[in-house]
Amino acid sequence: MAYISLCWFRKIKNNQLSSNSTSSSALEVFHEKISYAYLRNATDGFSSSNLIGSGSFGTVFKALLPTENKVVAVKVINLQRRGAMKSFLTECESLKDIWHRNLVKLLTTCSSTDLQGNDFRALIYELMPNGSLDMWLHPEEVEEIHRPSRPLTLFERLNISPSNVLLDKDLTGHVSEFGIARLLMQLDQESLFNQLSSAGVRGTIGYAAPEYGMGGQPSIYGDVYSFGVLLLEMFIEKRPTNDLFGGNVTLNSYIKLALPKRVLDIADNSILNSGLRAGFSLDECLIMVFKVGLKCCEESPKNRLATSEARKELILIIERFFIGRR
Repeated sequence: MAYISLCWFRKIKNNQLSSNSTSSSALEVFHEKISYAYLRNATDGFSSSNLIGSGSFGTVFKALLPTENKVVAVKVINLQRRGAMKSFLTECESLKDIWHRNLVKLLTTCSSTDLQGNDFRALIYELMPNGSLDMWLHPEEVEEIHRPSRPLTLFERLNISPSNVLLDKDLTGHVSEFGIARLLMQLDQESLFNQLSSAGVRGTIGYAAPEYGMGGQPSIYGDVYSFGVLLLEMFIEKRPTNDLFGGNVTLNSYIKLALPKRVLDIADNSILNSGLRAGFSLDECLIMVFKVGLKCCEESPKNRLATSEARKELILIIERFFIGRR
């Protein structure tokens, strides 16, 4: 993955954030400042034509940075939302030193004021040209101009294996906001509650581990649960909040009841022509994939598959059914 290098981007290695600092953002310590006016110009006045997404604490715009002639994604923080500033600082602190090929790179940040003198905060990320995984799985919910031209193949879905997963030009998945556990463990308890409540984070319901709803602390077990839900969703194209699920019927129980004989009945129709290796059947492949997802979504955290094991099992599935195509 190619990273965008901004001429005004500079990391100050010898300074560290004070543990009791509340007034200075990670930007002021780790990055050169960029202004509100610079970003306003780059987004054509934050035009709706450049709007590419929105979340609990911000709105994302596509921006052309004139200095670098680079297209990036600008996440404008909604400071009117309770906990938004804390979220901004946490995201800066969590991502400032992280470099990983499957994590969207935080390029720089903006701590400025708008034309009315109001505080303005924004995060500038590398742009993922193929949008979010969510829009590929649920194109009917996307404006026609942004809809993908085709569905994801079975092989592509296995290769992507998490709306916070973005796809680059090669349809490789990148996590746009670091894992729930990594980010939220740095928040105070009140902010943590706000983040996990239905009012705090749209889309969390159905993906958050059950122990979070009972006051459990964020953990890697919760992250693997969310990954498991996402994995199941990718292959049946139904969200865990789908009207089909309610009462005693959950995404997990729906899939369990279909295994093994009705696996093709619940799978997304667009992957039925899968291009598997000769001698292997689609139902055999899907059963193995669903079993990995279900093991990640066990009710008890300690019974869930470790992330390393989930990755290993998915790689084995790819090698078995699509060898030579990785």
